[in-house]
Amino acid sequence: MIFSRSEIMPGVALNCLTGDKFKTSLFTVSLLSQLTREDASSDAAVVSVLSRGSSSYPDMEKLSARMEELYGSGVNPAVRKTGEIHSVGFASYFPDAKYLPSGESVTGDVISLTCEMLLNPVTRGGLLLPDYVEQEKAVLLDRIRSRINDKRTYAVSRCIEEMCAFEDYGVSSIGDEKQAESIYYTKLTKHFRKLLSESPIEIFFVGSEDPDEIAYRLSESLFTLPRGNINTDIGTDVRMNSVEEAPRYTEEVLDVGQGKLSIGFRLGECMEERNVAAISLFNAIFGGTVTSKLFMNVREKLSLAYYASSFTDLAKGIMLVNSGIDSSNYEKARDEIFAQLEAVKRGEISDYEFSAARAGLSSSYRMVSDSPQSLEGFYFQRMLEGEDISPNDRIDDLMNVSKDDVVEVANSVVCDQIYFLKGMEGSDNE
Repeated sequence: MIFSRSEIMPGVALNCLTGDKFKTSLFTVSLLSQLTREDASSDAAVVSVLSRGSSSYPDMEKLSARMEELYGSGVNPAVRKTGEIHSVGFASYFPDAKYLPSGESVTGDVISLTCEMLLNPVTRGGLLLPDYVEQEKAVLLDRIRSRINDKRTYAVSRCIEEMCAFEDYGVSSIGDEKQAESIYYTKLTKHFRKLLSESPIEIFFVGSEDPDEIAYRLSESLFTLPRGNINTDIGTDVRMNSVEEAPRYTEEVLDVGQGKLSIGFRLGECMEERNVAAISLFNAIFGGTVTSKLFMNVREKLSLAYYASSFTDLAKGIMLVNSGIDSSNYEKARDEIFAQLEAVKRGEISDYEFSAARAGLSSSYRMVSDSPQSLEGFYFQRMLEGEDISPNDRIDDLMNVSKDDVVEVANSVVCDQIYFLKGMEGSDNE
């Protein structure tokens, strides 16, 4: 796939990954803003309301019929956070022209429909429909309230909330219940207009068609896009040090049989001039793969956890350990997780651990090219982080990482937060 990037309007960038590898093309439009507790729920609600219909197709029935005419294409709302940048918009999927009868293309029609849903929603008196807003508000509240049902992800999100309580990163991509309850159609309309006018917009196209043709289609479809004072002052606050000298501890007791232990770390000084390959390899060795120290020792050898793994958010400079344990094993599991980190800091990394972690990471980067969605996600994050790099470049970088590089990263890491979701004695719930 050939990557290209160009600015097609003030504050609007078009990113194309061109090639004929996929039968399905992908088109995404993302409005970027600073993630805040005050606006996260409104951001998420806006695109849900916009997905209910446009001026030409004012309800789901007419919208679905139009998508069926376009060979079963789909336009779905998309909400994500990268570090402390919030992204809301649409992701559109449709058959690539090469796989349609006589080379017919629906790309222009899908782009037109997606942009119409974004720019010209169904309104009454210039305001978003109250019924649509209230219905999507109820759905959003259900999503927020139901997060506790998946205790594994709930524990991780709670650890992040506690660790980053005074940072934008502590906010969920869909906000919180209090802010969602305050959504009202007049207020949401105003917020929608502000997003359109002030947000930088990133557009991605993954498919076989020429980037110049995509740019031309967009110039027609985005002709009425309002552009005001575009807010380019958005980004992520990367904090090197823990908030307090000793890790903070939060315990929550729920009716679950399996305890959830989540530990939050700051990656520290290695983020000043970050070596992404070295940080990624450190995480893979510590807890990011099935050959990692957490998996092989905490889970397999010592049977202190039902699962134990780690992952990093390089945009924010943090690492999270996620584990499921018997509540009675809390201290043993916690101490062993820290012991495995100390082992990496001392350089106790076998040749097998090092090569297996590198091979696993290389395989994951190769798999990025297996779908339009993973390619778009990779380049979208690289773009937000200001990197001009491909998956193959990442693999090349991994080959140049030494054990000393990994040890240096490990010694930069500092624990900031321990969160323990403690189960009630005798409970069978997960």
